[in-house]
Amino acid sequence: MTSQAIGLAEAVGLPFEHKTIGLRAPWRWLPGHLCPGVFHGLTPDSDPVGPPWPRLLITCGRRSAALSIAIRRLSAGKTLTVHIQDPQIPARHFDLVVPPRHDGLEGENVFATRGALHRVTPEKLAEAAQAQGARLAGLPRPLVAVLVGGSNRTCRLTPQVSTSIGKQLAALARNHGAGIALTPSRRTGSENLEALREALRDVPHFIWDGQGDNPYLALLGLADHIVVTGDSVSMVSEAASTGKPVHVVDLEGYSQRLVVFHHQLRREGVTRSFPGPLENWSYEPVNDTPRVAAHIRGMLTDRFGAS
Repeated sequence: MTSQAIGLAEAVGLPFEHKTIGLRAPWRWLPGHLCPGVFHGLTPDSDPVGPPWPRLLITCGRRSAALSIAIRRLSAGKTLTVHIQDPQIPARHFDLVVPPRHDGLEGENVFATRGALHRVTPEKLAEAAQAQGARLAGLPRPLVAVLVGGSNRTCRLTPQVSTSIGKQLAALARNHGAGIALTPSRRTGSENLEALREALRDVPHFIWDGQGDNPYLALLGLADHIVVTGDSVSMVSEAASTGKPVHVVDLEGYSQRLVVFHHQLRREGVTRSFPGPLENWSYEPVNDTPRVAAHIRGMLTDRFGAS
């Protein structure tokens, strides 16, 4: 959620502040449009929120919806409110709602995206590749970047599955003379990471050990192919923003939303299943963040005039 909100704010191009809020019970249980006195429900570790109200407020996540509605009301409608993801309440409570299209949300003020919004840009990829390229300079080409997620509410990543993925990657390296560069997420877990490391020990590889800067963006920038676990819409979306071949490792337990998300991208020729042939293909990069940002800038101009 943080990456999506900040990524959109950066793309809009105005100075901004990032705030994280939390709600105590019973406020966190109530629907956003039925959450009176929401400012009294903020947890002690929440960032301070108060006037003067901004011209633009970008929120993400169900719990921030109530705060957005309250600020819209207190500002007498002068704050343009944009909510990322499905707020689970009527879209009319916001000036703009930006959900992924696999949520199926429609409306006059709904801007559905193909995937998750994010902070990845060609400029950031080039900068990261330049800064961290030396770490991967010893790996052969083609270079396969591997983005590993982990278990969530529905999907499961186990050491057995990780071993299988690692062996498939090792076979890829042997059959194609490829180098493997892998970065885990916080959800991967030490047991899964160790299983991957063991399976890859006999082929040229790099695995980020958590020391120093995460080479995630550098991997995206330097890779010839990208392999990504399918548990994360954000990771798949970021990989698909590069225009490079994206091979998705399907995990068991996809929610219906994830099923639809992956089906749509494969039908459109963006992603393919892993394991599979290490083929090259092209597609229009999946990145709606600049389009949403341009739409917001137009809304700001309509409301406040050019400035």
